[in-house]
Amino acid sequence: MLLLARRLVAQRSSSSSLLLAPAISARSMSTKPAKRTPPEARPSSSIMVVSPTNQLLLLQRVAASSSFASAHVFPGGNLSEYHETVPAVGTPGRHVDGEAYRLAAIRETFEESGILLAHAKGGAAGQLLPITEAQRDEGRGLVHGDKKRFTEWLDSVGGVADVDGLIPFTRWITPVQVPKRFTTQMYVYFLPLSTRVSSKEIVHTPTHDGGKEHTEAVFADPGTWIQAAGKGEVILFPPQLYLLHLLSDFLGPNHGTDYAAQRAALVEFLHKVPTGPSDHPLGRISWADKCISPVGLPITRKDGRATLNLEAPGLELKGSTRGGDHDRVVLVSRLTGGPGTPGPTNVEVRWRDEALKEGVRNEGKL
Repeated sequence: MLLLARRLVAQRSSSSSLLLAPAISARSMSTKPAKRTPPEARPSSSIMVVSPTNQLLLLQRVAASSSFASAHVFPGGNLSEYHETVPAVGTPGRHVDGEAYRLAAIRETFEESGILLAHAKGGAAGQLLPITEAQRDEGRGLVHGDKKRFTEWLDSVGGVADVDGLIPFTRWITPVQVPKRFTTQMYVYFLPLSTRVSSKEIVHTPTHDGGKEHTEAVFADPGTWIQAAGKGEVILFPPQLYLLHLLSDFLGPNHGTDYAAQRAALVEFLHKVPTGPSDHPLGRISWADKCISPVGLPITRKDGRATLNLEAPGLELKGSTRGGDHDRVVLVSRLTGGPGTPGPTNVEVRWRDEALKEGVRNEGKL
């Protein structure tokens, strides 16, 4: 239950990574060409942080946020020219996994949640760098305020960002109809199954940012998050629910208590191709390389929900060999989520063939 999840208060942080911008109606997520020049997708990255008991960390955004108001999101945010070497527009590294995306994901996770995904210089990978609460709080302030580069601060406390511990798991490019667009690299990170440190040192205690951008930081089972969204207890946008849906097949109490075995099965899935039951070419694109830009399908359902196609890679990668998920679709009642507006409801991941059989194809296109 979410009520049993840990909720802790802490310091200021930065904005979360935007996977699919709000204020998108089912009609706007269409196959019609944009009537204006769409803004360039800004590089961002985000991490699905897995706890020692294989729960997922989500942060709740404040109600006044212009993006994902009141929604629960994975920690992450934009790449920073101050902290990272941001891949330029039109360069090969703009829309692929790379060191800049990994560093930004770790930095933003630290700023937003206080969790520092780093190990000691010269130390063994898989053991997080222990720091005191005072070091953590000071570091979050310095890094978020651009007073000290993240890598320099890490060096000052004897740490190195654990970029090799990140497992790439899809990229999302915001549809062209949205005013603010992002190209967001997603990662999975497993916190150590056990950690032995002094009681005065902390490693992975999640804390929100004191209400500036988020109001809580919570670990819960993937299935618990999905059930809570279904009951209207939390708001999850399609990308978050889609990824939680995939993770729920491997992590959670329904899969026993052998957490190492759960992780091994998930890692095998993340590296497995094909990624679905069909023989569609997109199934041969690994989860690490999949790029998804949701598009509304011209289908009418009796329940009134929109059907989001996950095949297209987005404007910037149109005509490339990149692509998303052919075998699955997302159903959703609405996609608004700005200040004072409700978020999406009745979000569900379904097999494509099953969902299409339930709908009636419209004449023309949405």
